[in-house]
Amino acid sequence: MRYHRKDVVARAIEVLDEYGLESLTMRRLATELGVQPSALYHHVPNKQTLLAAIADEVLRRGRRPRRAERWDQRVVEICGELRDAMLAYRDGAEVVVTAHTFGLGAGEPAEQLRAALRDGGLPDDVVDVGTRALLHLVFGHTVEEQMALQAASAGAIDRAPGGPADFERGLDLVLDGLRARVNG
Repeated sequence: MRYHRKDVVARAIEVLDEYGLESLTMRRLATELGVQPSALYHHVPNKQTLLAAIADEVLRRGRRPRRAERWDQRVVEICGELRDAMLAYRDGAEVVVTAHTFGLGAGEPAEQLRAALRDGGLPDDVVDVGTRALLHLVFGHTVEEQMALQAASAGAIDRAPGGPADFERGLDLVLDGLRARVNG
């Protein structure tokens, strides 16, 4: 059977979700698809490119309609969507954070946040720092939350991770600071 890049990425997400990032290898993916590992390199030149494609697809699948008109409420929507998209797949947060950090993919949320902050009237330097601060909050919170959920389900820890309420409170704190810059 002849596969297209989207088929390879879709199966890679299934492998990720079933076995975790540690077990997502080019060899395992090739086996899952019933092809030789060398056949994958026609679609993705290396594992980093595959992870970037997975990250972009995870974010694409997690998109929701935007309803907010005010800049700060758009930020809440963007950050919530990003968090939920990463939590939808086992190790999804680690994959998205890695792709973003290495500049290989997952850049859309940053651009959306920058646009929202600019619309709020923030100066460019605050837009840049604010975007990074928001991404650090979402990435850090979600990686920790996902790790704790997985550890709790395996019986390794007996505490509940900080969930949506904790995330929303942290986001409110960052937004309070950004709003003060707009109104200050």
